[in-house]
Amino acid sequence: MMNFELHKRKILTFILLLAFVWSLLPVDWDKGLLHAGGLAMAGQIFEAALHPDFSPDMIMLALESAWITLAYATAGMSLALVLAFFLGLLASGILAPGNKSRRWLKRIFRGVLSFMRAIHELVWALIFVASFGLTPYAAIFALAIPYGGMLGRIFAEMLEDVPAEPIQALKMTGASAWQCIFYGYLPIVRAGIISYSMYRFECSVRSSAIMSFIGLGGLGYQIQLSLDDLAYSQMWTFLFFLILLVVIIDGWSTLLRRRLGS
Repeated sequence: MMNFELHKRKILTFILLLAFVWSLLPVDWDKGLLHAGGLAMAGQIFEAALHPDFSPDMIMLALESAWITLAYATAGMSLALVLAFFLGLLASGILAPGNKSRRWLKRIFRGVLSFMRAIHELVWALIFVASFGLTPYAAIFALAIPYGGMLGRIFAEMLEDVPAEPIQALKMTGASAWQCIFYGYLPIVRAGIISYSMYRFECSVRSSAIMSFIGLGGLGYQIQLSLDDLAYSQMWTFLFFLILLVVIIDGWSTLLRRRLGS
């Protein structure tokens, strides 16, 4: 059995390598493929990391931009959690009265969640910017939809994996479906949901910064302006603030998981 599994992995590795080589064949490998001054420009960019611009005005601008980025991420994730909660409940099938209705409910709402997360948040941002203009709503909705799809699918899997015995015990006491959810399912999956939500919140901060490149404000927008002006020292100031923001959220997430685990 082990030899068969190893043989399958070797075949899969060979197919993937073959696909990679095949994808390189259409590339036109002429002299114009690479930027002639690319290495020199990369050297300037990374050299600027050693002396970022920490002037008072730049610090204030970076703080304001970091606040905008964090606000977009927080609002988007809050809406994503609401979507994920209700869609995850429906996609888990635990509200369905019978096996047949459960199968259909899971298929329909897992399809909805797949559609939501299949489109990248940057594409959603472009769609909402075209619809609403350069407003905070475009950034919030662009984050809420794909992250709601990701969280909803994980929530559905967690709820579906809850052991049947505690839920049956609640039903025997006369508990309703919603009482089973709030006193049976959710206490069991609470730690996992919070842990995964905090991880996705960290990811949403980076996504919020990326979406800023299309003009929605925040750290990404300032990084783009700095790159356009060849102000690499200023660019690194905003990058360091973005890194600091992610590190703070990661530390907060770690402390929260430890508290839940204790």
